[in-house]
Amino acid sequence: MKKITFFGSPLCPDCDPAREYLLENDIKFEYIDITDSMRSLKVFLAQRDNAPFFDSVKTQGKVGIPAIMIGEGDEFYQAYPGMDLSPFK
Repeated sequence: MKKITFFGSPLCPDCDPAREYLLENDIKFEYIDITDSMRSLKVFLAQRDNAPFFDSVKTQGKVGIPAIMIGEGDEFYQAYPGMDLSPFK
């Protein structure tokens, strides 16, 4: 299985419930808090600014978290409680 990265922030009201949902379902992932450091923010923005997945998010003026990245940007998913977890198993 490819690496799973969860981009989120404790400042985002949707991030903690989505993160908990993954944890409760034994999905292994790296958590990147985009508000933790400038480096973390840059890691996220490098993906967000180049991946077509985020085009509508940017058009709406939103940040784009909580988001899940598979591999090195091979696939992206919007994270939310109750989401289909089959791509991550």
